[in-house]
Amino acid sequence: MPIKTYLEAGQIVGTHGVRGEVRIQPWCDTPAQLEPLHTLYWDAAGTASVKVHCRAHKNMVLAKLEDVNTVQEAAALRGRVLFLHRGDLYLEPGRYFIQDLLGLPVVDADTGETYGTLTDVSATGANDVYHITFPDGRVRLIPVISDVVVSTDLEQNRMSIRPLKGLFDDED
Repeated sequence: MPIKTYLEAGQIVGTHGVRGEVRIQPWCDTPAQLEPLHTLYWDAAGTASVKVHCRAHKNMVLAKLEDVNTVQEAAALRGRVLFLHRGDLYLEPGRYFIQDLLGLPVVDADTGETYGTLTDVSATGANDVYHITFPDGRVRLIPVISDVVVSTDLEQNRMSIRPLKGLFDDED
């Protein structure tokens, strides 16, 4: 699976003030992750960039985009998705961009049996939850804890898990 260079950072959902600032709904762990960025992109190919100054505000990001100076110019951008270059963010070892995980085959760590494909990630507070779609279309949820997720290998394009008893069947 090819690794994307440009990742979705968030969506412009409104304006802030009268000097052309926009409110961005961030699509990352916290709004603060976008604060150090100075450049965002208008498309997933990175062909058009915009200089920005970002700051976290509650659960949103307030951003001043270069060449956007009025509330009318900012309002015209509502609904636009902004992208970031993956090299502009640092991830600690063992952390991954969700967009890199989606589509990974999920296999049993002990038997190598393929369960299905990782199709979604939900943030629940205590830990994330992975949605695994089985070949028959059933979706099973697994907690993202070390007892279940044994390894994630993007180079080998696979995630190995060890399901807890009863997680995929009705056993006690």
